[in-house]
Amino acid sequence: MNVVKITLIGVRLAKVGIEFVFNGQTSECEGCRIKNNCINLDVGRRYRVVGTRDTHHECPLHDGGVYAVEVVEMLTIVAIESRKALEGSKISFDPPKCDKNICNIYDLCHPLWLRPGDKCTINSLVGATPEDCIDGLTLRLVELKREQNK
Repeated sequence: MNVVKITLIGVRLAKVGIEFVFNGQTSECEGCRIKNNCINLDVGRRYRVVGTRDTHHECPLHDGGVYAVEVVEMLTIVAIESRKALEGSKISFDPPKCDKNICNIYDLCHPLWLRPGDKCTINSLVGATPEDCIDGLTLRLVELKREQNK
């Protein structure tokens, strides 16, 4: 089960199903009395809006202000070594060392919203990668759920 967080987001983005990567606060956030309600997500992580609230606030950054929304961190499809691909397993994310300039599946092994060392659970097995690994690794696509820091 994904942890639901309440945050504030621009009115144009405050729709169920919208996905976004949280990039952190900007200089416009300095001095804002409600900024802790906006910057309560993890920088660089991917989220989906799963619910909206009627709470509205003015915001110098977002034209029209912000609404309170319920968000969950997205699950990530990633290629990992087949020997580690066991549904329900807890793993420490460790992407293979390879050269992105010559690999067509690099982004599957190195998703932007996962960092080396992230603690994850393999939510489900997805299947084979669209191409073989150029370094000869046997890879499998899995759906990872990052364990939230408490």
